[in-house]
Amino acid sequence: MSEDITVTELKQKMDNGDSFIFLDVREPFEYEEFNLNARLIPLGNIEASIADLEQYKDDEIIIHCRSGARSGTAKMILLQHGFTNVRNVLGGVLDWVNTFGK
Repeated sequence: MSEDITVTELKQKMDNGDSFIFLDVREPFEYEEFNLNARLIPLGNIEASIADLEQYKDDEIIIHCRSGARSGTAKMILLQHGFTNVRNVLGGVLDWVNTFGK
């Protein structure tokens, strides 16, 4: 099972220019208010997006939402579909904003 990631670890990866697939599973209105430039796929659309994501099955995929709950669910869905390296951002956007601001 893939290890989850803290916002501090995520920011380091972003600052380093590390390669990973970055997904945001919040709703479009939440994404418009504030986002981290991740690809928006609302949680309700994850199942329908599996085919699009298939090419990344063995790549590192990092998923975030507002608090970490929806992204945790999305992580489980991807793991059930055979994805091998899926990480949930612990604390989500709330923790990001608390740590780094908007």
